[in-house]
Amino acid sequence: MIRVSAVLIFSAAALQAQGAPPRPDSVRTDSVRALRAAVISATRAERRVEDTPIRVEVVDEEEIAEKTAMTPGDITMMLNETPGLRVQTTSPSLGGAGVRVQGLRGRYTLLLADGLPLFGESSSGLGLLQIPPIDLARAEIIKGTTSALYGPSALGGVINLVSRRPSDEPETELLFNQTSRNGTDAVLFASRPFAAKGWGGTLLTSAHRQGRSDIDDDGWTDLPSFERIVVRPRLFYEDIGRRSLLVTTGVTIEERAGGTMPGRLAPDGEAFAEGLGTVRVDAGATARFWSSRGDLLAARASVSDQRHRHRIGSVLERDEHRTLFAELTQTIPRGASTWVAGASFDLTDYANRAASGFSYTYATPAVFAQIDRDINSWLIASANARVDAHSEYGAAFNPRVSLLARPSSGALAGWTARLSVGRGTFAPGPITEDTEVSGLSSLRPLTGLEPERALGTSADIGGLLIISDEKRLEFNVAAYANSVADAVHAVDETATTPTGAHFFRFMNAPLESRTYGGELLARLVAGDARITASYSFTGATEWDAASLTSRTRVDSPLIPRHAAGLVATVEREDAGRAGLELYYIGKQKLNDDPYRSESHPHVVVGLLMEKIIGRARWFVNAENLLDERQTHYDSLVLPARGRGGRWTNDVWAPLDGRTVNAGVRFGL
Repeated sequence: MIRVSAVLIFSAAALQAQGAPPRPDSVRTDSVRALRAAVISATRAERRVEDTPIRVEVVDEEEIAEKTAMTPGDITMMLNETPGLRVQTTSPSLGGAGVRVQGLRGRYTLLLADGLPLFGESSSGLGLLQIPPIDLARAEIIKGTTSALYGPSALGGVINLVSRRPSDEPETELLFNQTSRNGTDAVLFASRPFAAKGWGGTLLTSAHRQGRSDIDDDGWTDLPSFERIVVRPRLFYEDIGRRSLLVTTGVTIEERAGGTMPGRLAPDGEAFAEGLGTVRVDAGATARFWSSRGDLLAARASVSDQRHRHRIGSVLERDEHRTLFAELTQTIPRGASTWVAGASFDLTDYANRAASGFSYTYATPAVFAQIDRDINSWLIASANARVDAHSEYGAAFNPRVSLLARPSSGALAGWTARLSVGRGTFAPGPITEDTEVSGLSSLRPLTGLEPERALGTSADIGGLLIISDEKRLEFNVAAYANSVADAVHAVDETATTPTGAHFFRFMNAPLESRTYGGELLARLVAGDARITASYSFTGATEWDAASLTSRTRVDSPLIPRHAAGLVATVEREDAGRAGLELYYIGKQKLNDDPYRSESHPHVVVGLLMEKIIGRARWFVNAENLLDERQTHYDSLVLPARGRGGRWTNDVWAPLDGRTVNAGVRFGL
């Protein structure tokens, strides 16, 4: 896809995470310096971005503000425009989505909030669509196998959303947004320091709604309707160098509707309604204590309860998903080394009233250790190891080793190079991309499954070229390779359910799934103007599940082999910004698609204009100006019910077409 907007394909923070020096332009110099001084929490070693051997890409607060002007109600665009990430729609009628990292399945990606798993076990489902970005300070992204850090839910990568802290002065922000697709957002963010020294708090409250749309007039929902309310207060305490505390809680309530439009019928002559009601309540806390020698003792804990009421045609499924997490970590810096040791406990409880055979309770205690070592002035090494004792799938040992080379003098000064190799595991369960769209009523009971096991390798090189006092070129080249053994696949059966849908079952593939590729990022900065270009190549193959008796390898579906982007922006402090953004998405292999075996390549163009007047930022954003839609080429609706009784095809291009949103963000 190609979009136009005043955002970067990758942020200044992402380049800074790879060791590039700060930008000289006046617009972002302060924010970049602040970012470089920031301590990354996703790696646990409490080191600065440029000193972290594990490659951590950061989306900073300024870029988050740009994305907020485009989609104030969720973080999908913020992630989808980060190289190496792809937000893949999993439930077309209801809008569910997951984040693919380096071509790996979305269920392998772990989504955290301030290091806490408040949104469940993975990034799939509706979690991405229910997180307003206005209260985020940054997003920390680790791509590739990360089980050595975060256990069996992080086989593909980790996205850690870091919240904004209270400033020294009270802040209040109001945002109102309206879209041409009958969508409305109203968001309030308030931040206050308290009278007691070191204490403060923030509050996020938001309301979002979306009208239901049948854009191609085929009688089927292309854009679901929803009504959502989010409330999230946070409490902070900090005594610098001695102790800190974060307490967070949140409530999300949402109703979604899709399927056939009112008065319209599915191809079998019957109406097919889809709906999803969600109530999620969560709470978490992080306490940190420093000794006089700089040792850090950190304790984290969280609990979440998420309840769904999922209607799929005539089938109604009610489920409850509860998670409990606790972790204790000791960090000891000594000279050139930083030691980390800790223990954690995860409890996941899932209950489905309509499909009780899939209810489960998994308990996973774990111990882990890490050492970061400054070998000399230009070479840093990091080694991680973790043992998880899963109550269903047994013990798993996952190591990871990373190196950072960062010459400080000579011809290579300002260049960085990273290399990382790690193993990971994933505990399979009934909630996958397939069951998100079809539910569990058509799934056979899980039997004989083995945990999925991954091996991942990545390397990158970054650098900086100074062209003149006001011009510079920043770039980064990365390569990666991942393999997943015993990957779980959905396999169709000929037997039918009472509703006429075909059953399907899960099984471990006899061949490993493989992904490999590379990313090229470059940005030219010239005064107030920036031009950013990116290109990514992704190759992916897997077992052909359509032929059960063969050991045939085929291209993995829904992964563009080639993707590219070009962004041009002009930004002036206290005046506003304007930008044009283009993204190209190449062909994708398609499975179980009755209309074509590969997708049509397409380009999506967007434009963002923002004007600052006093305390208000007025913005207009146009997405998909060329009106690229999958339904221009094929129907979203299948001619007959597919796997698990689904009526919709896989999504490989936009469904909403050309969209314009406009609004204002007040600072009070």
